[in-house]
Amino acid sequence: MPATLSAALSPSALTLAAEPEFTMSPADFERVRELIYQRAGISLNAGKQAMVYSRLTRRLRENGQRSFADYLAWLERSGSDAEWQEFVNCLTTNLTAFFREEHHFQALVQDLRARAARPIRIWCSAASTGEEPYSIAMTVVEALGASAPVRVVCSDIDTRVLASAQRGVYPADSRGLDPERLRRHFLRGTGANAGSIRVRPELARMVEFRTFNLMSGSYASLGDPFDMVFCRNVMIYFDHATQRRVLERIHGVLRPGGLLYVGHSENFTDSRDLFRLRGKTIYERV
Repeated sequence: MPATLSAALSPSALTLAAEPEFTMSPADFERVRELIYQRAGISLNAGKQAMVYSRLTRRLRENGQRSFADYLAWLERSGSDAEWQEFVNCLTTNLTAFFREEHHFQALVQDLRARAARPIRIWCSAASTGEEPYSIAMTVVEALGASAPVRVVCSDIDTRVLASAQRGVYPADSRGLDPERLRRHFLRGTGANAGSIRVRPELARMVEFRTFNLMSGSYASLGDPFDMVFCRNVMIYFDHATQRRVLERIHGVLRPGGLLYVGHSENFTDSRDLFRLRGKTIYERV
């Protein structure tokens, strides 16, 4: 074997190449867990250290910090609101698709028609990049027509994904969209935008965007009571006490008999004083 190749593959060279760019001690990781819990209610699993490292390293580079200890000390001492937001953005998980958990949208058609005699308000409380609120809006149009008096309030704690949702631009081959819905609800890009689609203006006008933290005490800022709340695959990241606190606040902004749609792995039958199970992962406000 050539000497240069042998040297490159030596144990010392491999060890050097594997050294992390920044140091993260167990104490640093525990501090991250505490801070994201305080800020966003997210209960990070003890096995998520590698994920935290990979997601936060860009913040260290951009702020000229040499270690996680330095970054966290600086963040707590003098971090701006914008940097705290970036910290939260990095540690949120955003998995979504159009018409994900389709049984909810099938049920939504009937739920909308049952309430069609008056204006309807729907809150999509973890909108991510927008596929969920636009799926709700498409269902409204298909069930009640484009002129139906329905408002979809679309929120997320992550400002980056919310900005993407507000743009309403997606790949043309996005999962969950059949040809009829593509034709009816989207404009196809041409030229440099070929392969992309944008939600039609009449759909976009139905949706209102705002940054919102479910840990916030300012639920009253959301306005009039809602008929339906989508809070799907969010509370799996919360501990039991935080789940209960959020459920109480959602209960407070739902009309009596209003509906809460949750994720397939979320079960709140131990909060029967607030909600009763109405269907598959759909709860009715008591």
